[in-house]
This record gives sequence, C-alpha cells and structure tokens, in this order.
Amino acid sequence: MEFRHLGRSGLMISEIAYGNWITHGSQVEEEAADACVKAALDVGITTFDTADVYAGTRAEEVLGRALKGQRREGLEIFTKVFWPTGPGPNDRSLSRKHIMESINGSLRRLQLDYVDLYQAHRYDYSTPLEETMQAFADIVHSGKALYIGVSEWTAAEIRAGWELARELKIQLVSNQPQYSMLWRVIESEVVPTCEELGLGQVVFSPIAQGVLTGKYEPGKQPPAGSRATDEKSGAQFIQRLMTDEVLGAVQRLKPLAEQAGLSMAQLAVAWVLQNPNVSAAIVGASRPEQVHDNAKASGVRLDADLVKAIDEVIGGIAERDPAKTVSPARRP
Repeated sequence: MEFRHLGRSGLMISEIAYGNWITHGSQVEEEAADACVKAALDVGITTFDTADVYAGTRAEEVLGRALKGQRREGLEIFTKVFWPTGPGPNDRSLSRKHIMESINGSLRRLQLDYVDLYQAHRYDYSTPLEETMQAFADIVHSGKALYIGVSEWTAAEIRAGWELARELKIQLVSNQPQYSMLWRVIESEVVPTCEELGLGQVVFSPIAQGVLTGKYEPGKQPPAGSRATDEKSGAQFIQRLMTDEVLGAVQRLKPLAEQAGLSMAQLAVAWVLQNPNVSAAIVGASRPEQVHDNAKASGVRLDADLVKAIDEVIGGIAERDPAKTVSPARRP
C-alpha cells in the first residue's frame, strides 16, 4: 500500500481508503463487514471513511467495533455530518447545534476520543457558513477532530469555506466528491481550485457503483444479487448508468485492462489515482476478496497511451458538467 499527503497537510493517508456507505449495517451482516475491515487492514489500508447517516448511524457502530483493539495512532478515521440522523428539525444540517451533537454521537458510536477528519457531508444553504465554520473550529480546538473536510461542494463554496477556516486558524484540507471515468464533474472547476488552495480529493465511487467492473452487459438483466437489483445497496443511484451506451463502452475497456494486467476494478481505481489532486480513492466491499482486488490498484501507474485509449473509449459519454455538483438534494 502506498500513501499520500491529504492535500497540502502533513497527514499521510493510504491511497486506497475503505468506506462503508452502503454495506455496513445494511447490505451485509456484521460478520461479513468485520471480515472486510480485517481484509483492509491486512492489505495495508489505514484510512477508513464513514458518516453518521450511513445505515441510520449503524455503519459507524459497526466500524467502531471492527476497529476496536487496533493501534489508534496507526489509523486515519473520517466521518461526516449533515444528513438527518433523527426525526427532529435540528437533527440535520450544518447548524452549530447539529454539528456539536453529531460529533459527540459519532465519537460514541466509533468508540473514539477524536476523528482525524470531520467532513461537511454537503453544503448547507439554510445555515450561515460562518456559523458552520465556527462550530468546526471549536471542534478542532477541543481536540475532537484534527482536520476539517467537505463533500460535494462547488469550487466557490470550497473557496469561501477555506477563507473562513484560515481566519479561524483551522485546516480545511479535503473535498470528498464522486469521481470516476464516467463522472468527471470536478475536473474543470473543483480540482483547479483545490490545487490552488491545497485541498486533496478523497473520491468515492471510483468504480461507478460497480458499473466499471464490466459485470453489467448491454441488453442483459443485471446479475441476481448485484447492486443494480438491491434497493438496500443504492440501486437508485446506479440506474442512470445502466444504459446500453454506457455499458457497451465499459465492455470495450476489457481488452485495455487485460493488456495492462489489471482487473476492471483495478483499472478504474488506478485511473482516478492518476489525478495528482486525488489523495485517496474510497472503495467499499461486501466480501474480503473485493478488498484484496481493489487494493492492488495502489501504486499502479498507467502509461500515457493507455490513458489516451481509455479516454477514446469512454470519454465521450462521461459526465463533465460542473453544475452537477450543486444541490444537496441531488445525491446522498
């Protein structure tokens, strides 16, 4: 496993991170989730990403139990706040009240004294940014989080947050966007802004919810038990990719992966890691062997001809519109 700085901070993280968005506490039983975490540790992954909202707070609990007994100083544990975690009007958003209560809840569920990175899971249009950033600053100054990040913020929102963080003497070091061969909306605005300000990308869905594994074929029903057929595993988010045009293009990547000696998943993860602004790619898993396969993308360098060939196959159907990263209602 290779390691990278998180943005321009001094924090080193594994370039493959393990995330439990739609697995722990919902899609897979805890025994299987525990086995996946142990597999991640076995392959050298030290960075683990979760959120209070995942599986209705259960994902944090599962991860906390799975990591119990591990050397805390050898791990980088990330979580997030924004989405509803209860029925009340203050059980959501980036208000000071919700942030302060949420960090305490996350630490309790994770069985930790602090998290390495506390992230705003989306931009909150209903709360003044000054209120949000002051709450984050107080959490950092209290020692409950070491660094602050955001997720799916636009370039302008990131810049405004960074400027306030600097005034408050805390480090805003990362953005967590969706990024893959098929979803490139960060490339034109977010990445240049983050390069300028010193933020790194910790990207999710590098395999496009499994589409880039090539297991979905045009004109055929999705395999039984796959994410595209399981409502608990986020089938609604994969449907926009389940077109013959997209699936056909993905099939044409298979010879390129074979020539490179990579699985399709490894090719997809390695592709996002070629972007120098990407600090880590988050992978999830329902089986330990998926963790082992994805981790082999660490350290892979794709030559220029291969990158060009990938773009010729799939670049024309990739989503690049930066406006797709706008509303917190768009994606979870």
